[in-house]
Amino acid sequence: MTALATAPAAAPGTRRGGLLLAVGRTHRAALVLSLMALAAAAVALIWLHSLGDEARAGASACATPPTGRLPSCAVVDAINADETYRDGMSALATALSLLMFPVAAWAGGALIGRELENGTAPLAWTQSVSPARWLAVKLAAPAALLTAGTVGLLLLNDWARGDGDPNLVGDWYDPDAFVSTGPVAVAYALAGLALGALAGLVWRRALPAAGVALAASLLLYNALERYREKLWPAVTRTEAGTLELPRSAFQVTWSDVPRDGVLLTRATFHPESHFWPLQYVETGLLLAVAGTATAAAFLLLARRLP
Repeated sequence: MTALATAPAAAPGTRRGGLLLAVGRTHRAALVLSLMALAAAAVALIWLHSLGDEARAGASACATPPTGRLPSCAVVDAINADETYRDGMSALATALSLLMFPVAAWAGGALIGRELENGTAPLAWTQSVSPARWLAVKLAAPAALLTAGTVGLLLLNDWARGDGDPNLVGDWYDPDAFVSTGPVAVAYALAGLALGALAGLVWRRALPAAGVALAASLLLYNALERYREKLWPAVTRTEAGTLELPRSAFQVTWSDVPRDGVLLTRATFHPESHFWPLQYVETGLLLAVAGTATAAAFLLLARRLP
């Protein structure tokens, strides 16, 4: 009798793309909800863009009686699209700026913590899936989706903002407006993902990990908002008498000092041209946090293996 040797079937996670598909199936509900939220935000921004011209007309200068250059204030006051546009843009800016918090809680609780708590992850490791590969796919897949989705919303948001009238979309230095109009929004989401993954590996239980990840993200968010003005050298202007800064100036300090009978006013501020330097520095800090948390997660995973 001749013995026939048969090759063992490959574990589902070892096939090319198998682990990625397994991650998608496991977190199908989160993926569907995220895509629905992304689609809803995209539709809302497209609709708000369509209101832009009417909203700007409703926020324009007027005169009573009307003049050749200014419309009647009664006509301008009758336009309510500006309120709808302003409220909608503000709500979407807030949602974009706070994206890191649900991401961190989900990463700590569902993505990592729950699978360690119920034994799903150790089971996968016994099926020829290395722990390092498991964690890499767990982080890479949502990171790619978060980056693509957030960049898409940032582009749509910039398009919907039109000329960026601060009366309608807020000043550039307002916390929500600042985060939702540059690459820092992507960096916040990735930092939340990395902090959540690290919390999940530390606590190994869903609820504590989600809570710790949320707390760490809140601490990071508030610290950067508090010290944002210090991330780039500010401009100082001193004048005798009254000093008026433009609305676009992000004021840092202000002082009135009498000297030799003359009142000197000194103001330290960031002009609007500092928007991109501040964005790049804050983005770099957040990516450094994300990279450090990711490295710590891999090191912790390696140390806890038998």
